[in-house]
Amino acid sequence: MSGKSIVITSGKGGVGKTTTTANLGAALALEGNSVVLLDADIGLRNLDVVMGLENRIVYDLINVVEEVCTFRKALIKDKRIEGLYLMPAAQTKDKDAVKPEQMKKLIEDIKAEFDYVLIDCPAGIEQGFLNAISGADEAVIVVTPEISSVRDADRVVGLLDKKGNIPLSNMHMLVNRIRMDMVRKKEMLDVPDIEELLQIDVLGVVPDDESVIVSTNKGEPIVLSNKNSVAQAYRDAAGRLLGREIPFDDKHQNGFVGAVLRFFGLAE
Repeated sequence: MSGKSIVITSGKGGVGKTTTTANLGAALALEGNSVVLLDADIGLRNLDVVMGLENRIVYDLINVVEEVCTFRKALIKDKRIEGLYLMPAAQTKDKDAVKPEQMKKLIEDIKAEFDYVLIDCPAGIEQGFLNAISGADEAVIVVTPEISSVRDADRVVGLLDKKGNIPLSNMHMLVNRIRMDMVRKKEMLDVPDIEELLQIDVLGVVPDDESVIVSTNKGEPIVLSNKNSVAQAYRDAAGRLLGREIPFDDKHQNGFVGAVLRFFGLAE
């Protein structure tokens, strides 16, 4: 068995990488997959808080690469979702405490026993970024509908190709915090606009919703909520990662692509 490793990145901080990692991982586990969420943000860990698992940490990623313990011993099992585990980052070290080859070996070891490893990448494009992408087979680039976020994402696409040896075909874009009322007023970039700029496929489109803040503060993935558009967006994104053909909601087709679809009667 060899699983798949996916780095969740963006270049820019504050776009929702950690929330995306938690919810994509939870959604994949709800589909019956074994999933490890690996927090690669050494010194500034947050994935444990978003998952509500901060009080159960004994060992962390640094303990594993320094061979203080096995990776299995450092994993925290999520009690709510079968097959979901967290590998926490160290909070008292800096990003130079791990070398890319150590991260790569750790991910290979986890992939030998699990279906998916989702790597929560730190912000920026320095050592922490290079560590996080070193063992990744695919990338999900989280972008918000702002020019600055798209520009940073475009730079990350180039670095993933050059430094991470991840081809464009293995890169996916998740558009986060979109507000269709602002898109309609031309106050926010639309999904087709971003897709045209970045030239990578769209994995998911997540609406801007205050329920995300509520779920994050509770330490509970929002995909556990059944009646929520954000939860459905993450579940759909996970389904597409699994290779399913899941159509996007027509209301996101407001740009050039949407106009073409409407012209041919393929969208409302």
